[in-house]
Amino acid sequence: MKIYTKKGDTGKTSLVGGRRVSKSDARIEAYGTIDELNAQLGYLVSLLPPGHEVDVLESIQHRLFNVGCSLATPPAHSGHPMTPQLSDEDVTTLEREIDRMQAALPPQTHFILPGGCEAGAWAHVCRTVCRRAERRMVFLAEESEVETTALRLINRLSDYLFVLSRHLNSACGKAEKKWQSTCK
Repeated sequence: MKIYTKKGDTGKTSLVGGRRVSKSDARIEAYGTIDELNAQLGYLVSLLPPGHEVDVLESIQHRLFNVGCSLATPPAHSGHPMTPQLSDEDVTTLEREIDRMQAALPPQTHFILPGGCEAGAWAHVCRTVCRRAERRMVFLAEESEVETTALRLINRLSDYLFVLSRHLNSACGKAEKKWQSTCK
């Protein structure tokens, strides 16, 4: 596969099916933010020792490629053979992981400041990028079709990343910092 094609030098890129669009198109912005999230998760994986959390995160990275493929496919080409399918099981898996980690954590009774150990803090960064990706997908969905399972998966992923940050901080002995309101 050739890395450079020079086809994007004028600010256009191709969607699945061949249609050329501006690199500022809402569809490009949505899957570009998913790509950014995937890179952030890759960095988080590099901070963790081998084990269950790495396995889950790498599985999520594969799912994010599927979401990106879905977003890169306009509705007219939704049956394209290059578009992998997302499933409700992908969402259910995240819910099971959230429940597993929550069972070992103290109940959350207040807002928590992002931070903690390096991996826990980076999980918060991933969560905020995930929320931005979700906003980009919702924006796209207001003008074009977006697979509902993809939206559900990204919404649940941000929940997972929040609980993962709490889990990682707990595992490394970092106490959560409670938000102190300055409102009177």
